[in-house]
Amino acid sequence: MSEHSYPTSLGASTADQITLFGHDLAEDLMGRVGFGELAFWLVARRRPTPGQVRVFEAVLVALADHGFTPTAIAARMTYLSAPDSLQGALAAGLLGGGSRFLGVTEDCGSYLADVLARHADDRPPDDAPDEAWDALALTAVRESHEAGRYVPGLGHPVHKERDPRTPRLMRIAEEEGLRGPHLRLFDAIGRTHEQVLGRRLPLNGAGVCGAALADLGLPPDLLRGVSLLARTAGLLGQIAEERVHPVGMDVYLHVDRNASYVDPGDPDDETG
Repeated sequence: MSEHSYPTSLGASTADQITLFGHDLAEDLMGRVGFGELAFWLVARRRPTPGQVRVFEAVLVALADHGFTPTAIAARMTYLSAPDSLQGALAAGLLGGGSRFLGVTEDCGSYLADVLARHADDRPPDDAPDEAWDALALTAVRESHEAGRYVPGLGHPVHKERDPRTPRLMRIAEEEGLRGPHLRLFDAIGRTHEQVLGRRLPLNGAGVCGAALADLGLPPDLLRGVSLLARTAGLLGQIAEERVHPVGMDVYLHVDRNASYVDPGDPDDETG
């Protein structure tokens, strides 16, 4: 036996057995535990309830695919260039998950958690009506506005009036008794931000997913990983479709053939 020890609660294997969380992988988990349940279990280090699984999997579905987004285009273009590297195409798409796309899930969850922590004394009780959260929401939006920062989860480049994922996920969390302080604060921000910003913006799907995951007790700094997990399935679907209905070459040729030269010394050149 080695004198070194590397503790883990996750997977381990011997010549004839694989265990995960101390359970026999083949006999106890395969065919008995869904992938969404297992993913939650791995991140949270605790087995979720059926209600938590439903909310978590709703988040995964909400974030899996959203059309020809930059992440999808990056994956398709990389596959066009290197069809022998499926992993490269997937990685290219995932690397685009940042502050504008996908990363909002983590940004919003962290933002809401920070507001709740800093204003713990002002937080309404759990049985308070929704409107009781409006004052805290106004304070949070004012603080962000005065500091020159955006409120994560507000606005969407396509859904200008309403992101259809937001009310649906709110309802699912409510049905499962899991609409907690992060979702309630986020909902209140949706009701009140116009008083500070002077315009109305929709609560986007990535933001509500972050709020829902935070209410499930997942660490805010791991939430981007959940959105990337979801988008991996979507990107695999994009690549599968590219194989039978390719658009990558058309995208490349359209951009390349419509490129126009700009004098780098041109004062009207905004790239300088």
